[in-house]
Formats: sequence, structure tokens, C-alpha cells
Amino acid sequence: MKKNYIAGLDLGTTKVGAVIAEQTEDGLEVRGFSVVKSEGLSKGLVSNISKTAEAVKRAMEIASNRADIIIKEVNVGVAGEHITSLRHRNYVTINNPDQEVTQHDLDRLREDVKLIRIPSDRQILHIIPEEFIIDGQDKISDPLGMCGSKLEAVNHVVLASVPAIQNIKRSVERAGYTIREFILQPIASSVSVLEENEKDLGVVLIDIGGGTTDLAIIHDKSIKYTKVIGVAGNQVTNDIRESLGIVSEVAEKLKIEFGYAHEESIIKDEDIFIPGVGARSEVKIPVSLLTQIISVRMRELFAIIDNDIRQSGLKSKIKAGIVLTGGGSMLKGCKELAEEIFGLPTRIGLPLDLGKGFSDEIERPEFATVAGLIKGIPGIGSGESPSISKIKKTGNINFKAALKKVKDFFDEL
Repeated sequence: MKKNYIAGLDLGTTKVGAVIAEQTEDGLEVRGFSVVKSEGLSKGLVSNISKTAEAVKRAMEIASNRADIIIKEVNVGVAGEHITSLRHRNYVTINNPDQEVTQHDLDRLREDVKLIRIPSDRQILHIIPEEFIIDGQDKISDPLGMCGSKLEAVNHVVLASVPAIQNIKRSVERAGYTIREFILQPIASSVSVLEENEKDLGVVLIDIGGGTTDLAIIHDKSIKYTKVIGVAGNQVTNDIRESLGIVSEVAEKLKIEFGYAHEESIIKDEDIFIPGVGARSEVKIPVSLLTQIISVRMRELFAIIDNDIRQSGLKSKIKAGIVLTGGGSMLKGCKELAEEIFGLPTRIGLPLDLGKGFSDEIERPEFATVAGLIKGIPGIGSGESPSISKIKKTGNINFKAALKKVKDFFDEL
């Protein structure tokens, strides 16, 4: 029997992840995976094709060696602030003698959506039906076989920058691989970490990566809203670096080992030591000071997202709460801060139902996207985020003023 393999490639700002799985009768079995340092990418965009291609090649070769299989076709995750979306409603008449909805009618609906006018530098990435309507009867999830004279669809249409997609395509092809499908990263993550009951009741998926934070709102088992925000873990690290006058590597280590997103989550406000640079000697600061720096940026991020949720008009439909995933969600106190800002129950999302093989090793939040890329995503066919200064902040926190206080404290040491 011929084996069926599928590969996923997550092109992140800080890491490139690759997973190869086999589709068996019992589901997916992860055969190989890898994570390599990302170079040539920034906030979901390719900034250097050669470096990106080299990272892709390394990641895929390691995953292929572990899986003991050579695979040349991959699903690739797409993110970046160039991603926008719109809601579009269209219809076709059902003109076969039996007035029965067929696959041909669904194909006609999809082809009709592709005719909508969009900017010349944009392309349609996904056409995702939210619901179907037949002769006025709405909330139909699967119209095949039903009878009527008019078939309508409400679609979530995702648009992407043509140059951004082309640069990803060239990078992957230069590495020696072909792209099976581009998949929006928040959609991949939602397939990976969300439970069916959550999707039905209404849930917000927030995937905090290194360069971008991905947002998806799902209700009635349909994707209602998606967005990619250019604020994420790297910005937190950079705030620490600038505030404390240290190199990025040390700042990242402090964030991971001692940092909290929520001051009230601090277990013990112990002192931590910052290594000296040049003539400056080692300095001691409390964990609470480090947490202040982190908390300011994380509050800003969650305030932006909360504003987006409210503007979407879907906040009242979020009955299952918030699911945080991605590497940034592992920051201590992140769950507690989210519950405070959003006023909704929150959990950390791990990849689900990955079968056997190496699955245990990738059942971590940072692998949410790549785990979703190897799963079938039903219903898929092939903007500028709000300025912080225009967002209504949660509470009365002022980002620049808060950071200035921290810097002034450090300058006095």
C-alpha cells in the first residue's frame, strides 16, 4: 500500500519549524520534525531570500532524515501585517432539473468569489464559507443534496500581498521544494489547538510568536475574523534590552527564566543579576522591575486585540473564552493577564490529536502552527494593524511613560 505523507513548514521570525506526518487509517502519525534558527524573515515577511531558503533547507533535511523519507511538497504557513480579510456574500441559481445542490454549484459559488475586485497588489489566499443559504433558509453548513432554486454563501475571504507570497514561494523553491498550499497561520493554529465545542460556542485564538501575533475568532464552527498583528515576543525582548542596556541574548534569557507578564503572578520577588558590559559592573535588580517592563508591552498587545474583538462585533459571542498558544504564551502569568484584560476565561492551547511517533515532542504551544499545517483544513480554497496611539488602552497605562520610569530607575543604579 502506498503511504501518504504530508509536510508542514512554519516560517517564523525566530524559528523555522518543519513537520512530516503520515496519514494512516487511524489518523496522523508524526514521523519527523525539526526546528532551526530563522534568518531572513521579519514579522512574517521575507527580508532575505537566500537566508530564508537556507533555513528552509536545513529544517526540511533534518525532518526528512528523522522521518527517513524524502518529501518535496509542503504546506507553508503565511503571516504578516500584509494579511487582510473581508466578508463577502454571493449566490448562484440552481438550474439542474432536480434543483438539487451539487458540487458543481459549490464550485460555481467559489469561482464567482474570485471575480470580486481587489487591489492589484493583493491576491486571494483563502475563501472560507461561513454559512450557506438556500431560498432564504440560513445557517446551512453542508448544502450538498439539498433542494432549492437559489444557493447563497457568506464567505470569509483572506487577502495577502502578492510580493510577500512570491518571496515566500521563491525562498521555498530555491531550497528545493514546491508549495502544496499556503495556509494562514492563525487558521492552522486553530485547527491544531481548538476543541470542537469551543469552535461551536465561540472562541478567540491568540497565537503569540516571535515577530507577529495571530488572531482568529471562531463561532458556530466557522471562522468569523482573522488578523495578524505586528507586536509579539521579540518586541518584549527588545523592551528589556533597551530598558536595561543589555544585549538581546541576555534579554531573551531574562524574559524566559525570570519574567512574568502579570505582576500579581510573581511567586517570589527575588533579585536577579545582570551581567556587566564593558566597564559597567554586574547589576542587581528585582524580578518585579523586569516584570514591569514585560507587562507594559503585553498589556498593550492584549489591549489592541481586545479592541479588535470589540470592533468585530463578536465579543458577546465568545462563550468559550480565550485560547493562548505560540511560544509567547509560555511567559509566566500570561494566562492571568489575559483573563484580566479580556474578562474571559483563558487556557493555554497545545496541539491536539497528533497520533504516535514524535507527537509527544511537538505537543507544545510553539508548535501550534506547524502542527496545524499537517492537518486537513476543511472549507479552504486557494491591513494594517491599528496604531497603538489610536487604541483605547485597558486601564490608564502609558507605554512610553512606563518605560521611562524603568529606564530612570536603571540609570540611577
